[in-house]
This record gives sequence, structure tokens and C-alpha cells, in this order.
Amino acid sequence: MNTMTFWNMSGWGFTALALASLLVGFSKTAVSGANTVSLAVFAAVLPARASTGVLLPVLIAGDVLAVLTYRRHAHWPTLWRLFPAVAVGVVVGTLFLVWADDGIVGTSIGAILLLMASVTVWRRRTADRGEEPDPVVARPGRLRARSYGVLGGFTTMVANAGGPVMSLYLLSAGFRKLGFLGTSSFFFLVVNVSKVPFSVGLGLIDGRSLLLDAALVVFVVPGALLGKWAVHRINQRLFEQLVIAATVVGGLQLLLR
Repeated sequence: MNTMTFWNMSGWGFTALALASLLVGFSKTAVSGANTVSLAVFAAVLPARASTGVLLPVLIAGDVLAVLTYRRHAHWPTLWRLFPAVAVGVVVGTLFLVWADDGIVGTSIGAILLLMASVTVWRRRTADRGEEPDPVVARPGRLRARSYGVLGGFTTMVANAGGPVMSLYLLSAGFRKLGFLGTSSFFFLVVNVSKVPFSVGLGLIDGRSLLLDAALVVFVVPGALLGKWAVHRINQRLFEQLVIAATVVGGLQLLLR
């Protein structure tokens, strides 16, 4: 039985996954967090639990391309501050996946998407008011880092949806575009690679899922190149509005499915 038959996937389904993979590449080098749309597409085309395992290698491929592009702009003190809290969130998310069935995972992904859309709207309104971020080295900044780290680890393990959480944290910490992209690229490469053993242990990644990944990773590369070209040209506000709208639609679809 081949992979396409295993997933009962139509040609339109594979096309949707290919476009979602292209968006993963674009989001990794242009607008971090935009791949919540890809998450919704993968969870709509594939079984909800299985979709997280298929999407993970696609995300890692995008992370590698982003690191190669922005590696000189990473801020390692911030990364070391986040990783312990993220590890706690990943463990909690793994325990949740052991307990949850496919229906609960699908509902959880939908709820997480809607939560992330709300968080993104709140982030943009905060930015518009010109509020000063808490210094990362101050007590409020450290508490914020731990809170976002745990939430980011949980959401990235359960739904590969840590992007908006970390986007919110890095922007609230005052990162500019290149520092933001460089720091987030290393962050997600380390976190996503660390999730692979957990996903294999849960049966979310196996030989058949990797065959499908091998076909989808091809589409990540042009997406990443497009993102690299567009990062200095894109109208960020309009794009975020489109991402929020698509995320809400995807989240509602999963909740109501």
C-alpha cells in the first residue's frame, strides 16, 4: 500500500499540501508564524494526529533554509533563556498526545489556531499603542520568557503551532526584523529537531509519513527563496491581516468538523 492510498488522498489534497509546504518555506524566511495556515491545511487534508507528524519534517526543512539565510542575526542569550521553559512545554504536550484521541487533537488544534489569531491581533494593537517591551534581563522579562516558552513548547508539540507564540514574544522583547528572523530560525530548528524522537515514539512519524514528506519538501525550497526575496518588499500589515483571517477560518473548520 503506497502513501497516497494510505492517506486516501486525492490529487486536490496533495496539491493543497504542496501549497501549504510552499507557504512553510515562505513563512520561515519572511513572516514567522504565517505557517499556521499550513497547519490548518495539513490537519484538514490528513487525520489530525497524523498531520502533526507529517508536517514536522517539512517545518525542519524550512528551519534549515532559514538558518542558512539569517544565521548571523541570531541572539543566543535569548535562545538559552527560552530553551528550558520550552522543554517543559514539549514534555507536557507529549503527555497530552499520549492521552488525546484524534478528535480531541483536532479540536485542540482548532482552538489553538483561534487563540493564536487572537494573540496576534492583541500583539498588533499593543504595537500600535507604542508600549515599551519589558527588558529580557529584568524580572518581568524573565517571567515573560518562561511563560511564553512553556506555552510555545506545548503548542509546538501538540499542533506545530508555536510560531505565533514565539513571534509575539520576540516582538514584545523589541527584536527588529533581521534579529527576529535569525533568532526564531535557530529557535525552531533546535525545538523541532528535539521533537522528532517524541513524535517517532508516539507513532506520528514512520516510513510512510516520511515518503510523503520527501515529496512535499521539494516545495519548501521555492517558498523559502520567495520569502527571502519578499522580506524587504512585503506589506507586513496586509499580509498579517490575511494570515489572521485564514487562521480563523482554518480553526473554525477544525472545531466544527
